[in-house]
Amino acid sequence: MTSKIKVCHVITRLIIGGAQENTLFTVEGLSQKNDFDVTLVYGPEKGPEGDLSLKMKSPARFRTRVEPFLRRNIHPLYDAMAFLRLLIFFRKEHFQIVHTHSSKAGILARLAAFCAGVPVIVHTIHGLPFHAFQNIWVNRLYRWLERVSALWTQRIIAVADAMTRQAVQARVAPQEKFMTIHSGMDLDVFIHPPRDVQMIREKWGLSPTDWVVGKIARLFYLKGHEYLIQAASKVVNEFPKVKFLLVGDGILKDDLKKKIAESGLEKNFIFAGLVSPEQIPSMIAIMDVVVHVSLREGLAKVLPQSLASGKPVIAFDLDGANEVVRDGVNGFLIRPFDISSLSEAILKLKRDPGLSRRLGQRGLETVDPYFRKEYMVGRIEEVYRGLIGIDDRI
Repeated sequence: MTSKIKVCHVITRLIIGGAQENTLFTVEGLSQKNDFDVTLVYGPEKGPEGDLSLKMKSPARFRTRVEPFLRRNIHPLYDAMAFLRLLIFFRKEHFQIVHTHSSKAGILARLAAFCAGVPVIVHTIHGLPFHAFQNIWVNRLYRWLERVSALWTQRIIAVADAMTRQAVQARVAPQEKFMTIHSGMDLDVFIHPPRDVQMIREKWGLSPTDWVVGKIARLFYLKGHEYLIQAASKVVNEFPKVKFLLVGDGILKDDLKKKIAESGLEKNFIFAGLVSPEQIPSMIAIMDVVVHVSLREGLAKVLPQSLASGKPVIAFDLDGANEVVRDGVNGFLIRPFDISSLSEAILKLKRDPGLSRRLGQRGLETVDPYFRKEYMVGRIEEVYRGLIGIDDRI
């Protein structure tokens, strides 16, 4: 009898976030296949976003291991200890494949896997660690680390074509080492919205006639909340009762509330705070349009989620947004920092309910089946089998 394919996934931390949910869906999906033996390694750090480890199915069909020294921030001693412990673990377990996620785990675990003689090393780019808004020396360091780590990586999976283009332009690795596999999710919970929409609206103080502009993102730097606040002034000037629903929490909450107060928009903004992933379909269901104006994303999961929910989307034309948002077809793409165009796009949908409805109806065809978690797991399985030279099922 042929033994199972031993795979180990490694991620820096298991907070509630897009990269983490992608990883957990992959691990759970692979573990349901009889020919895979799957292990998930992650660091102990938590955050205000929530703890995704609590969402693991019980009993899990895969092994888990918390690596105590695997931390998000640079710490020479902890990083060295994490590398050594991963090296010993990989040598002991004899994994055929090590698949890493996030920048810190991607650097340390890929090096450890290489030194341990793991035959196949795969890395997923959920968002590049270097970007235009960071210190130039930090940027150069991350570029160098990614180039070195790519030398011993057989395949680099990007969640968006844009990530591949940016990585190739930064000379991380040649084009042929990359491939795109979009982050998978449970699309059905978005396609079939909850029936108690009005009850949910009432919970947040929304009347049946309120028109809601929604944004789902951490209240954090580069997420673009300040641009939505600036655009809101013009929208509210024409339609005073429009509501802006912000879903998420973070360190900028007080600063954003101050900006809203200074603009006289307190009655128009609602802070929903942190909600669980299970609540996201309900939150999108009570929105009339979803706005995503982050300055740095791979391909934000809220875009396919909103389109699957039948909601038109307005997004900055950055990174992977244009891979799902079709300007004038299922939403609008706006030049980054263009507040005037952002206001006009929102107003256009508010003024023309028929247009809003038509754009929303075109969303599902863009994302189904390409963003289903089963589709993602199937693509990743194909990658694994190709790299280890197994084309047929064991």
